[in-house]
Amino acid sequence: MALTRDFRETVQADMKRDPAFRRGILTDAVESLLSGEVSLGKELLRDYINAIVGFPKLAARTRIHVKTLHQMFGPNGNPTASKLFQIVAYLQQAEGVRFEVRSTRAAFRTKPRRSSRSFTRPER
Repeated sequence: MALTRDFRETVQADMKRDPAFRRGILTDAVESLLSGEVSLGKELLRDYINAIVGFPKLAARTRIHVKTLHQMFGPNGNPTASKLFQIVAYLQQAEGVRFEVRSTRAAFRTKPRRSSRSFTRPER
């Protein structure tokens, strides 16, 4: 479902007014990209760029043509990893934040794995 223009304008106004909200949007965008939700990550980054930096300034800072940037963050855009990380690096610098990636135990497993050395039979 597409977001309405009024909603996007409200979110962008909130980003301009509230630094914590703005950083939260940027954080959610990066986390979405890292978890494989590329469409959501691109959409959040597009909203962030529109509200805070602007595509012309981002183009000048990253030396990526403004039209290319618009295409990358469009619904059918497919940015390369090098350009995407270049953009994220600039946005971190501009926002004054630094993201770190830490490995954690995957939450996919419902049961812990059993080691072959410590196998015990369940009681009946």
